[in-house]
Amino acid sequence: MSQNIPSSPEPKRNFPSIFKAVQTIWKRERSITEVIIHISNALALMIVGHLLFTYVTFEKIEVVFSSVNSEILYYVLGGFIAQMIDGALGMAYGVTATTFLLSVGISPAAASASVHASEVFTSGVSGYMHLKFGNVNSKLFKTLVIPGIIGAILGAYVISSLEDYAGYIKPIVSIYTLFLGAIIIRKALIKRQEKRQLKKVGLLALFGGYLDSIGGGGWGPIVSSTLIASGRHPKYTIGSVNLTEFFVSLASSLTFFTVIGLGYWQVIIGLILGGVVAAPIAARLANKLPIKSMMILVGMVIIIVSLRQIILGADKFF
Repeated sequence: MSQNIPSSPEPKRNFPSIFKAVQTIWKRERSITEVIIHISNALALMIVGHLLFTYVTFEKIEVVFSSVNSEILYYVLGGFIAQMIDGALGMAYGVTATTFLLSVGISPAAASASVHASEVFTSGVSGYMHLKFGNVNSKLFKTLVIPGIIGAILGAYVISSLEDYAGYIKPIVSIYTLFLGAIIIRKALIKRQEKRQLKKVGLLALFGGYLDSIGGGGWGPIVSSTLIASGRHPKYTIGSVNLTEFFVSLASSLTFFTVIGLGYWQVIIGLILGGVVAAPIAARLANKLPIKSMMILVGMVIIIVSLRQIILGADKFF
């Protein structure tokens, strides 16, 4: 007697529901900011793909990796420390990495170029997440992005043109990083700031982008701190400034590579590798560390290292 063995249920096909979801996403109204991001990502992927398929061969890859030496470990360490601090405090990646690179003998232009190249990745992810979670003020972003890019290009061109005078420029850049260290400590100690109206936001972005390229960092501490102190909402200020930082870092990096070339790829790779390793650790520790104490400690370290660079470079002037 034959038994009717029930066949296993056929997997349910959800093609109509998937199609509706895709259709809903496709028809969703997009802001101008989001459209700009997607267009920029597409252009970047096209350019990178063209460069990879045109210039990168197995022979060249082998040459690149055969030239790696033990110095890359210093840059990995610098990227790790900078990302740990940035992940815990939400700021100071650029100034920390630049201060570290200057202390191990990297020139100011090369340090800034390397930091901004690595920041393209970190700020891109950060800016996209802020955009995704609705933390970006479209009007503020539009006000910041063009002046910020112009300032970044000008600063990168100036510091690159003075590469032959690196010995003289390094203590000047160290004075700037010392100033940023003091700002970090001030942010930790001050409890309440009197709100004041800030009208010339574009000039602030131009100034912030310029100093960020020259000093290898400072976009966040200068622009975000000033805007929040003027009474703007911290959530939308930080989100808008972080998204703008991607374009500022990209413009700065392209200018550096155009002027001084790609001779510092080992520094860039080291920073990226160290940052990737540190990112998940910093994310876990972010809510467990005493933020104010960390900010004071980081500010003091930056000031001490900057003072050391200023004293060592003083011989160039006297």
